[in-house]
Amino acid sequence: MQLYNTLTKTIDEFVPVDGNIIRMYTCGPTVYHYAHIGNLRSYIEEDVLEKFLRYSGYDVRRVMNITDVGHLTSDADTGDDKMVRSAEREHKTVMQVAKFYTDAFFEDCRKLNIRKPDTVVPATSMIGDLIKIISVLMDKGYAYKAGPNVYFDTSKVQNYYCLTGHDESKLQVGVRDDVEEDTNKRNKADFVLWFTKSKFEDQALKWDSPWGVGYPGWHIECTSIAIKNLGEHLDLHCGGVDNIFPHHTNEIAQSEAYLGHPWCRHWFHVQHLNDKNGKMSKSKGNVLTVSTLEEKGYDPLVYRLFCLQSHYRKPLEFDYGVMDQMANVYKKLLASVAALSDKEAVNEEQKAAWRQKFLDTMGMDLNTASSLTLLYDVLKDPSLNDSTKLAVEEDFDQVLSLDLTKTRGAGGKAQDQVDDELRAYVEARIAERKEAKKAKDFAKADAIREELAGKGIVIKDTRQGTVWEKA
Repeated sequence: MQLYNTLTKTIDEFVPVDGNIIRMYTCGPTVYHYAHIGNLRSYIEEDVLEKFLRYSGYDVRRVMNITDVGHLTSDADTGDDKMVRSAEREHKTVMQVAKFYTDAFFEDCRKLNIRKPDTVVPATSMIGDLIKIISVLMDKGYAYKAGPNVYFDTSKVQNYYCLTGHDESKLQVGVRDDVEEDTNKRNKADFVLWFTKSKFEDQALKWDSPWGVGYPGWHIECTSIAIKNLGEHLDLHCGGVDNIFPHHTNEIAQSEAYLGHPWCRHWFHVQHLNDKNGKMSKSKGNVLTVSTLEEKGYDPLVYRLFCLQSHYRKPLEFDYGVMDQMANVYKKLLASVAALSDKEAVNEEQKAAWRQKFLDTMGMDLNTASSLTLLYDVLKDPSLNDSTKLAVEEDFDQVLSLDLTKTRGAGGKAQDQVDDELRAYVEARIAERKEAKKAKDFAKADAIREELAGKGIVIKDTRQGTVWEKA
């Protein structure tokens, strides 16, 4: 596989350290609010990458963190802990906030067909391990205590800006906010490994440490979680481009200082999702969630298709007009697959040939746009019988995860399980629900949905009307 590597700034051949095993780390969410669809673009692309590697025959071991402490509102080690601020806003404990938004994140992932990583680790479960790593960095001379905090000394590592190519002399003190310089730092690029209570007396989460009661900085959690769960060598580290600096830059510095050798061979970064006002950001308030899209009548998988029709290294601009186009494309795609018959024998030779085309296309820097073209070409190929087309589409969908066969009931499969009496009953109840919603009797509309769900009938409101299927 050829894959762009942020570390080398080139498209490199992706070769795991240990033969068929791929150790993959993904930076997870800070669970202080709902994930917006810009965040989720990165997770969709990482999901496609993981599934393609599995499709290609690799044994992928993927780990993801959950940031539930230590991520401040500024990358310059200033501001409030995002988790604490959210807890105050919602009148909950930090752990209640963390659980609620962690569950919400994975529910969004389920709707988008994003596979849950093999191992998911909250930062708060790693405090002992974090302290051990910081202690080693102190002993090796890579960290120092100054004022209230423990800092990593970036001057002690060679090529600190290897991931970005930054010229240190031209960097501002703050990355996202206008902040005053921390005079406790020996160098302006140094970053906090451990905050003590003298910085935030009212910090909700704090632990004993050799340097005082406090809590860890954001960057150290990923180093600790990755090393504990994947060992001393990573094959692949993933995240959005906004993680490149300072988060991933700091991860490399502290991890290699701790280990004493190169840490991760390949860095995979996904570009921003923008709207007409620029990058989507919770701090800017221009946030769209999966639930928002559903409320507007879009199947979440239409958004997945929207992302896949562009390359992961290109900024993508969200537009409802394009989403409408994608909704129509998706509807036609599902209808085309639903209309395929499976009564003939699959031509395995033809299937293998199309599989190889898919491998070649996706294997060139995860070219999802061209792979979607292959999907359409299969449906139009007159040399393929329906059964072979269906088999190829299902094969591709192991990676694309667009649920291409979910409406095959229109051709008989799922609907064979629904008799005429049940079909008439469901459609009558849906009509009643429609009238209830018109009358703003939402309690009755919800009751009808729950009643149908109890009978194994799943209904979904779309821009084209209400559709249903038997679960």
